[in-house]
Amino acid sequence: MKNTGKLILYRNFDKDRIFKDFTRVLEHYRDDLSGSESEKLQILCYECLHELIELSASHGFEGNLWQNYLTFLLVNHENAYSVSCEIKGRIQGSINTLALHDFGIFKELFDFDLKELGEVLQIPELEILKNYRRADRDGNVFNRRIRDRICQLSVRLEQTDTVEEFKDEVTEFYREFGVGKLGLHKAFRVEHERDDVKIVPITNIAHVHLEDLIGYELAKKKLIDNTEAFVKGKQANNCLLFGDAGTGKSTSVKAVINQYYSQGLRMIEIYKHQFQDLNDVIAQVKNRNYKFIIYMDDLSFEEFEIEYKYLKAVIEGGLEKKPDNVLIYATSNRRHLVREKFSDKADRDDELHTSDTVQEKLSLVARFGVTIYFGKPDKKEFQNIVKNLAGRHHIQMAEEELLAEANKWELSHGGLSGRTAQQFINYLLGKQ
Repeated sequence: MKNTGKLILYRNFDKDRIFKDFTRVLEHYRDDLSGSESEKLQILCYECLHELIELSASHGFEGNLWQNYLTFLLVNHENAYSVSCEIKGRIQGSINTLALHDFGIFKELFDFDLKELGEVLQIPELEILKNYRRADRDGNVFNRRIRDRICQLSVRLEQTDTVEEFKDEVTEFYREFGVGKLGLHKAFRVEHERDDVKIVPITNIAHVHLEDLIGYELAKKKLIDNTEAFVKGKQANNCLLFGDAGTGKSTSVKAVINQYYSQGLRMIEIYKHQFQDLNDVIAQVKNRNYKFIIYMDDLSFEEFEIEYKYLKAVIEGGLEKKPDNVLIYATSNRRHLVREKFSDKADRDDELHTSDTVQEKLSLVARFGVTIYFGKPDKKEFQNIVKNLAGRHHIQMAEEELLAEANKWELSHGGLSGRTAQQFINYLLGKQ
C-alpha cells in the first residue's frame, strides 16, 4: 500500500480523521506486530467502521462505504487542479502529472480488498462496508441530489482499469458539477466564525420553477433575459424586483437558481446587517468559474439606517471593480429602497442642500440596471391563480364553490395575491 503522506495536491481534507486512521491501518496491518500493537490497530479499525456508518447515516450513502467516502473527499477537495477543472474540464500543463500521481494513490485505496483486511485483523464486520444498505432509504439526508452524484461517481471509479481512466472520471465530474461546496450546492448563506466570514451551503432549498408562478409573463421574461445573459458571460445588470407583498418576487429569484444551476449559477443570500461583509464574500468567489448572484430579500432601509452605503459602494463606486462573475439581485416591497420624508424636501429642513439628501437616497435604486414590477392581481387574475393551483394539486371541488371559498379566504387573509391563493390551497389540502 502506497504511503498517503506522499499525496501532493489532495492533502488536508475536511472530515479527514477517517482517512488518516484507516490509511494507517492499511499501511501497517501486515507488519510484524506484537499482540498489543495488533489489538490497537484492530480497535482503530473498529473506530473507522463506526465513523463510516455514521457518515452513511448523515449523508445517505449506500453500497461500498469506503469507496463512497473516498469519492466524497475527491469531489469536495478544492486544490490547484480541481478548481482549474471546474466547469471547464480538462486543462493543460504540468499539473496533470501531479494529479495523476495523486490519483494513483487513490486508485490503490479504491481497489483495496476489505475482505483481506477483515481476515488479518479478525474483523468480519468489515464485509458490511462493501455492500451497505441503509435502514431508512427515504429518510432525511443532507442532500439527496448530491448524495446520488457521489454514489454514482463512486461506482464508475470502482470500474476503472487504469489511473488515467480514474483521473478522467474525476475530471469529468469537476467539469459537469464543479468541486467543493461552491460546486455541489446551489445556494449559500453568510456566517461569522470568530473573525472570519464563512460562506455556508444551504442544503435544503425550495424546488420551485418559473412556470410555477402563474402570470407575470413580462416580468419573468425580463428576469430570464438578464440572468441568461449573465450565465453566458454577456453584459448583465443588477436586478431589483419590487412590488406588492405576496406576488412572487422571492419565488422568482429562487426559481432562477433552480433553472440555471446546471449552467454554473450559484446564489448567496445575505442580510442587511451583513452588508459590511460584502467585500469579504466577493473576495472569496471572484476567482471561481461560477456565476454568483448575491441575493437580498425584502430589502429596505429606514432613514436612520446607513447599511445602504455599504451596498452602494460594492455595487458601483468603490476603487475595486465588482467582478464579472457577481451580480446583485434584490426584492423589496418599496420602489425606493430608502425611506424618504417630506422634511427631506421641505425648505425648513436644517440641511442647506436638501436636494443632495434626496439624491443620495435615490442613487441606490439607480444602481440596479434592471427593475421589475410585480403588482397584486385583480379579482379575475386571482381566481385564475386559484383555479390553476387547484388543478395542479388535484383538488376535487366544483369551480363555483372553489372560487366562492377563495373569495371568502382572501377577504380575511391578506387580500388578493399569489401568496394568499397558495395559502388557501394549502388550507384545502389540509382538510382532505
